[in-house]
Amino acid sequence: MTAFDPLPHFAATYAEARERFLAAARARGLAVERHLHPGARGADGEALSCDVATLGPADARAVLLLTSGTHGAEGFCGSGCQVGLLHDEALLAQIAAAGVRVVLVHALNPYGFSHLRRTNEDNVDLNRNFRSFEPLPPPNGAYAEVHGFIVPATWPPAPDDHARLAAYVQARGERALQAAVSSGQCEFPDGLFYAGTAPAWSNRVLRSALRAHAHGAAVLGWIDFHTGLGPRGHGEKIYAGRADAADVARAKAWWGTDVTLFHDGTSTSAPLTGVNYNAAYDECPQAAYAGIALEFGTLPFGDVLAALRADQWLANHPDAPAAQRSAIKRALRDAFYQDADDWKDAVYAQARTAVRAALTGMREAQPVRSRAGARP
Repeated sequence: MTAFDPLPHFAATYAEARERFLAAARARGLAVERHLHPGARGADGEALSCDVATLGPADARAVLLLTSGTHGAEGFCGSGCQVGLLHDEALLAQIAAAGVRVVLVHALNPYGFSHLRRTNEDNVDLNRNFRSFEPLPPPNGAYAEVHGFIVPATWPPAPDDHARLAAYVQARGERALQAAVSSGQCEFPDGLFYAGTAPAWSNRVLRSALRAHAHGAAVLGWIDFHTGLGPRGHGEKIYAGRADAADVARAKAWWGTDVTLFHDGTSTSAPLTGVNYNAAYDECPQAAYAGIALEFGTLPFGDVLAALRADQWLANHPDAPAAQRSAIKRALRDAFYQDADDWKDAVYAQARTAVRAALTGMREAQPVRSRAGARP
């Protein structure tokens, strides 16, 4: 058998990625739901949508959710993996044998995907938006302390901003800076990792997909494709769930003991708030759940942070010169997508392994039944 080549399934733009996803779904005869964005348009004026395709029996007791583009520009990676899966005959055969229903949510944040932003049309980081907003969460004092120099008034930053950043890292360390910046905040709409003040459109779309396709599932697995943390090309399996011992154990049983947790400091990710896994608990409380964010490394942390800072400055200064805009967008894309064959090969191989592991774990878990509404 000829080895599967994933390279043709990675796209150069959101519009191309969407067309490849739809073509692959059509070729498999899959139903696709289009969730058209009600207001935002793409970078080239194109309509934006999140598309949901389903594969496998509608009455399956086990459902595997595969999501791409939670963080906009990270969608190049996740889309390539999703489209590759739909062309991978050996993997499709394993899905059929497992009796699992696979739900593919393509481009959860189409605005960020098209505009080369990590955030959505309102500068909201979707992976901080899945929280209660009544009342609003308490202020994030750690972020407030760094906001002034993390999102500077000029780009490149002034020498004083560099000095303040260096002094912070010198005094507290890079890990403390990462935690302060990335944990999520609701006070600075012009800042980084802004959680918003209400559920975003993409939040509502994801919840509707869970209700439509997994509300009655006895077993729910979730792989959310991400990029930007860790060594280049390495896929860290970051546990995506609440600090529940049974759910953590289930994730490690499916994907291995190298699953990391930001809850206990073993992950490259800092502790986060408002993560999208909360939707699984809210919408599918009856299911035995396990989820991971499959996080693929791209560039060193400092380079990724610089790209995010520059892109936020650009969002705050839309009248920036065209050449500067182009350079910032190119750096942002490189921070979250490595357009190189070796990186794509490594990404798809690890994504495929993670999907296969989930299918095995879910197939074994299906005979286990629990009381409706109870956490196993």
